[in-house]
Amino acid sequence: MTKVQSNDTIEVILGNSNSRFSGVTSTMLQTLQIQKELVGIRVMGKHHLPDAQLAISFTEVIKLCRKPLSNGKHRVFHARRNDEMIQALILKHLFGSKIHIIFTSTAQRYHSGLTRWLMSKMDAIISTCDAAASYLKTPADIIINHGVQTESYYPAENKQALWQQHGFSGEYGIGIFGRVREQKGVHLFVNACIEAFKLHPEYTAIIVGAISTDNQTFVDELKNKIAKQSLEDRILFLGEQPFEKIPSLIRSVSVLAALSDNEGFGLTPLEALASSTAVLTTKAGAWPEIVENGVNGFIENVNDQQAITATLSNMLDTPEHLDAMGKNGRKQVLEKYTAEQEAHKLCDFYRQIQSGL
Repeated sequence: MTKVQSNDTIEVILGNSNSRFSGVTSTMLQTLQIQKELVGIRVMGKHHLPDAQLAISFTEVIKLCRKPLSNGKHRVFHARRNDEMIQALILKHLFGSKIHIIFTSTAQRYHSGLTRWLMSKMDAIISTCDAAASYLKTPADIIINHGVQTESYYPAENKQALWQQHGFSGEYGIGIFGRVREQKGVHLFVNACIEAFKLHPEYTAIIVGAISTDNQTFVDELKNKIAKQSLEDRILFLGEQPFEKIPSLIRSVSVLAALSDNEGFGLTPLEALASSTAVLTTKAGAWPEIVENGVNGFIENVNDQQAITATLSNMLDTPEHLDAMGKNGRKQVLEKYTAEQEAHKLCDFYRQIQSGL
């Protein structure tokens, strides 16, 4: 069990307001595992925490932050959502909490008036890539790329063997991961698979992610389209899977597709590359900064069905090239996109803010 440090050494409080597991939750948890070894840290909200001792309630934060640290410095509150900014401002201005508030902005869109106002009240703004930073009215104080835990996301010794261990049909697998909805480009993936599989009977596709009630009609239409092509056993909807199972599924596929029409950052391609899995993405999120055509995968315009279909088919033509791109991706992640690098940069920035730099 993690030993929670005494009050005087707790320096950072992380917001964790959303009970639904999301990309924001994933990035927070991956860096948390390293950050807790670097600084005193607590998490306001118990959702999805691997160690319940790290959780702290809103009321407990009020009590904790009435006074500064023993060295006179204020704690840092790191918010990643609008409601977390609101919570932090209430703590600071209504209850007098001695905190500096940092917000991470990942959205690649112009913020609403409310979000801009909340951000104007922050002590510092972090952005996660150049594209996201370009939408900010006031420049970010720092850009810190997201990273992934390379101990969890690592290459399979034998992709084919792992794929078959999961019990799927076909020699090889491809997949798309995330909430199943149109915005994530799941229909683009299904359409591309239907065409590509006419020439590639050795492949099976998996679609991994939660299906909300609002998106059930969308999914039913895709399933009907798949059934008309008699591909029900080769294009599979797995639904939401346990978090601990995701890394193994990602390392078992030969191609991971990420085809959103917009993203804040988009972590799954990095998780794939860390697992030596080639990627096919659209020009959303941070992906144009990560994906290099023919080197670690391929990138196409958003919603370009024709190009996505052609590229996927071409990728499946050359398994040996997929292996090479996957290895290049692993090397790239180790050099630039590890959770350790992100966590250390975040903690260094926390210290700067605490010191008033």
